[in-house]
Amino acid sequence: MAPTLLWIGLGNMGRGMCKNIVEKADLSSPLLLHNRSVQRAVDLSNKLSSDKTEVVEDLAAGVSKADIIFTCVSNDEAINATFETMLQGHVKNKVFVECSTVHPETTEALAKAATAAGAEFVAAPVFGAPAAAEAGQLIGVLAGPRASVDKAKPYFKGVMAKAEIDMTDKPYGQALKLKVLGNTFVLAMVEQLAEAHTVAEKSGLGTEYVNDFVQALFGGPYAAYSSRMLGGAYHKMKEPLFGVDLARKDARHAKSLATDAGVQMKIVETADQHLAQVQEHAGSLGDIAGIYGAVRKESGLKFENDA
Repeated sequence: MAPTLLWIGLGNMGRGMCKNIVEKADLSSPLLLHNRSVQRAVDLSNKLSSDKTEVVEDLAAGVSKADIIFTCVSNDEAINATFETMLQGHVKNKVFVECSTVHPETTEALAKAATAAGAEFVAAPVFGAPAAAEAGQLIGVLAGPRASVDKAKPYFKGVMAKAEIDMTDKPYGQALKLKVLGNTFVLAMVEQLAEAHTVAEKSGLGTEYVNDFVQALFGGPYAAYSSRMLGGAYHKMKEPLFGVDLARKDARHAKSLATDAGVQMKIVETADQHLAQVQEHAGSLGDIAGIYGAVRKESGLKFENDA
């Protein structure tokens, strides 16, 4: 009989990941859904079909029903609070699969607490945008003891993910080091696009030609972010795809790792300075692509690129 699954955290990524578990995984019971905002869990349950999902308002009750518990929340504070609640109950022999992007030291501490309580733990951060999560095209990074990783794998490649980076038997924190460093590639990409488009506009070249170049040579995330900037989505969207608060959290963790290793990540530092301006301009509704607005503004243009 297939294990009962509980999913905790229904942000942009979590909703897409749940969709693919429901549609593709071998489930013998409904996928349990828990979110701090209960309505978000109810809305997703209604969307995915209520006979394939079950909303659990009480976290402890949900954990007691589940064999494998997936967590994917916004930051270190949220995941620490979630585990503090979960580990107050009986968790022996349960498997925690932690997908949040947090500091490696946070993950190591969670794993230590979970295994001390008799549970198993897998560090499983994922790479990909919300659209990739919706399409089941994420890249999973799995670290932990082989027996535990093997219990998590059926829900990654071919279900939530298109590929896996297997770090079986490596320390849990190694997966998060890779995740944090991987996210600096996104920061660098957005910073480079923002600067190039601003130079193109101010020099008279025209942003359309830079966009044509990006679409033709790079495609993928580069093309998506370029379109998000030039189309004005970076300042028009009602809900950010990659919120500025989360982006700054990732930058903070990356700078911490770099400092501990005696390295300076200058691109990350520059991007974070621009993200601070996005945060000041738009608050928590700011998106990482708003770096374009920050570069425009410090270059003498309006933050918004409306005609």
